[in-house]
Amino acid sequence: MKRKLYKKLLEEKNKKISIIIGPRQVGKTTLLKQLHKKLKGLYLDLDIIENVEKINTYEKLLNQLKIEGYSNNKFYLFLDEFQRFTDLTKILKNIVDHHPKIKIYATGSSSITIKNQVQESLAGRKYLHYLYPLDFEEFLELKNIDTKKLHQLNKLTGTFNEFHKELEEFLIYGGYPEVITSKNKKETLSSIFDTFIKKELVNYLNIKEIIGVKKLIQYIAINNGQKLNITDISQKLNLKRNDVENYLEILNETFIIKKITPYYTNKNKEIIKAYKEYFIDPGVRNYFCNNFNQLEIRNDTGFLFETFILGEIMKKSSYEIKYWQNKQGQEIDFIIDKIHEQIGLEIKYKKKLKNEDFKNLKKIKLKSFIINLSEQENNKLLFTNINKVLT
Repeated sequence: MKRKLYKKLLEEKNKKISIIIGPRQVGKTTLLKQLHKKLKGLYLDLDIIENVEKINTYEKLLNQLKIEGYSNNKFYLFLDEFQRFTDLTKILKNIVDHHPKIKIYATGSSSITIKNQVQESLAGRKYLHYLYPLDFEEFLELKNIDTKKLHQLNKLTGTFNEFHKELEEFLIYGGYPEVITSKNKKETLSSIFDTFIKKELVNYLNIKEIIGVKKLIQYIAINNGQKLNITDISQKLNLKRNDVENYLEILNETFIIKKITPYYTNKNKEIIKAYKEYFIDPGVRNYFCNNFNQLEIRNDTGFLFETFILGEIMKKSSYEIKYWQNKQGQEIDFIIDKIHEQIGLEIKYKKKLKNEDFKNLKKIKLKSFIINLSEQENNKLLFTNINKVLT
């Protein structure tokens, strides 16, 4: 299958540099190879040292392009894991500035390295895209399940009863393509994130620090979606406060977790108030807290459903996502901040709603919805229609 991002990237084939970043093992390499198959040109995996040596100067890269057939004609260059070579952005800048007929597609797994490189060197020359694990519609497509029912829902209400089994699987094992197609999903998740710890984190941390990060990941997994007290975490895990903050930043920038800050009309308060951390993928969260039990015997299903909805929003938009809480402690799970307007979302993993489920939404004067499991008489929103909220 082709990811939804594929079409958008094809539309940029006459623009400068398209950069795709996201977690490991979500399909960036597959997507890049699909584009290469369609457009032809030169594909280089920069995890291979020999390939880095071919392009580690402007002159070498230009010569390599000419060997592959470039001669002032339209030419496509595909670079996989381009953050491996720290000076590459300067070389790409020179290529783009002096050879406008060369179109570059590049992928990377860490937004820390890439952001630092591209903001300075490639300002005005890049189109940045994020590729996350599969959204629920892509998940169904990969499992060869008809998704017409999702597209037929043209109102803000509907039902999803026929997808209940698939939703439960998604909430337990998540949206990583290899996990979805694997017969042993736990083992596949273990393989992916053992590699993540050994290959990704060692770029930023020493072995001793990795032990601390693993403890922190497990703590976040257990407390997924709950407000964090950094001082309390540092004491419980016997880590320095600065280290905890540094590790959290790395986990955010390597797309394991997502920081959610509170929403206030006074923007200064957003900076100082407590924030939450959610795992982007529910399967990854379950892996790190070692809980793959069925939903009916779990006490964390509500937080898993929140994680799922958060992921759907992130995969379908670039809007900021926040939460709301008043002085009395009443909360709204998510505020989608569109700048020109804000939308409140209450997430309820239940089929029948009670009047009390609406009380928090009445406290905040925003356009708001409840996302729950079945169609109701009042105006509710189902996860199958989250795109209706975003548009």
